[in-house]
Amino acid sequence: MQQYGTVAIEGNVASLLFERYLPHSPERVWRALTSPEELAEWYDAHQATIDGREGGSIEMVAGPARFHWTGKILVWEPHSVLEYEFNTPPHSHLPSGENTIIRYELREADGGTSLTLKHSLLTKMTALGFAPGTHALLDRLSAHLSSDTLPDFFSRYKEVQSGYPSWRAQ
Repeated sequence: MQQYGTVAIEGNVASLLFERYLPHSPERVWRALTSPEELAEWYDAHQATIDGREGGSIEMVAGPARFHWTGKILVWEPHSVLEYEFNTPPHSHLPSGENTIIRYELREADGGTSLTLKHSLLTKMTALGFAPGTHALLDRLSAHLSSDTLPDFFSRYKEVQSGYPSWRAQ
């Protein structure tokens, strides 16, 4: 479960890139990424509404911080690519809010799925905080797909935090 992602920073703009192998079909992984019921489990989505089509919309209240975000679905290619805007207004954890893009790419590989997640157009400070959180969420996705006990988000965040650049050092 120690598959670290990368944080790329250019000025005050940053992106996160994660690659994971999941021993489940792209269809199964897609369902976990797009089903409000499944998002409630692993993504801790307290509310999830998805108009599943290119040009559709996505809205969630999720995670321990209960971020409320909305966005337009930019790419909807079932079992292959899901890309959407992640727009969140100012919040106690994101004082300026964020307007970013999240892209999941799924590719059949070795009897399972190669998952690539890219979160782009983040501010530098947000990316540094989101990197270990995204890692923790992907570990929760993997456990969910395997019907294993989900790792506690905060515990997992703290366990992997040292593997990412720290906002404190910036």
